[in-house]
Amino acid sequence: MAKIGIGIVGGGYMGKAHAVAINAVAAVFNTALRPSLETICTTTEKGAAAKAYQFGFARSTADWRVLVNDPKVEAVVIASPQNTHREIAVAAFALGKHVFCEKPLGMDLAESRIMLAAAEKSGAVHMTGFNYIRTPASQMARDIIHSGEIGCITSFRGEHTEDFLANPEEPFNWRCESRASGNMGDLSPHIINAAFALMGPIDSVMADIETVHKFRPSPDGPKLVTNDDQAQILCRFESGVMGSLFISRVATGRKMGYIYEVFGTKGALRFDGEDQNALWLYKGDAKADRQGFTKILTGPLHKDYEPFCLGPGHGTGYQDQITIEAKDFLNAIFDRKSRWPTFEDGLLVNQVIEAAFTSHNLRRWVDVKSI
Repeated sequence: MAKIGIGIVGGGYMGKAHAVAINAVAAVFNTALRPSLETICTTTEKGAAAKAYQFGFARSTADWRVLVNDPKVEAVVIASPQNTHREIAVAAFALGKHVFCEKPLGMDLAESRIMLAAAEKSGAVHMTGFNYIRTPASQMARDIIHSGEIGCITSFRGEHTEDFLANPEEPFNWRCESRASGNMGDLSPHIINAAFALMGPIDSVMADIETVHKFRPSPDGPKLVTNDDQAQILCRFESGVMGSLFISRVATGRKMGYIYEVFGTKGALRFDGEDQNALWLYKGDAKADRQGFTKILTGPLHKDYEPFCLGPGHGTGYQDQITIEAKDFLNAIFDRKSRWPTFEDGLLVNQVIEAAFTSHNLRRWVDVKSI
């Protein structure tokens, strides 16, 4: 039985999700490659030891360099803050180790380019973490679109909306002070990635980006928010299709507004992340008295559903998305070939984000490839 040693940098929300996924993935998907939890790194030795015990790692450290250089760690999962991604990934690739990195790939486009170059030079497997697009429903949506079932696509609308900073009295926190942790760095990568997955490359953008709540309470009084709260992006895909994206962390009432609508000449579909086990499909060839969107519940006939549950409509959850990512990463390593979404895909998302900021500053359309 082939085994591989895994190290995870980060023991917070995403670090835990990846640890749980790696613990479960072999049993759920019966992968040919079996992962072994070797080392976890968090900010303190005491905290790392506690996380190692909780998640089942053999060793722990407060220094990511120790983890990367551990000879038993053959693949590194980066689930730490964005400002650490580049240095960790480059060091891991220099040792020929495979890397899975949470989005956004780098702090900015320049860092992402450095990370991709290191990945390609190493020949190791590389993957960027975009979990939401991996739901069985969204995999079905991709198949429907790419098979031509709803005809030639005429338009796309996407959004990622949440409300964790909708309250202006919410105290200032780490999400309020770095562009990488702002709305465009935190939420927009997911829906931009969805646009790529469903529609293909984005050719040009016109963006308007704003900070709605410019100051937030802090122990020292009102503190300036230095990143964005929401954005509107008009886009034109390389296929010629028009699209629009709305991204907001101040969308009152929205908890997981990962939403897209795709309209075609023969039909349409829509998806809402708050109902992640369903896809709404409209077929234009239905009889006039039967026309309307039909709700399709995911089940064992849809990709990556059956390993979790044999009951249609019973559903998969957020943690299952991460387990599907773990399966894809392990299979890519076993096959010695990177799988979508790679570091290149992560870079392309950051390129659109950079083009959006450029458009906002110049107040005009911007070609993505010019960035």
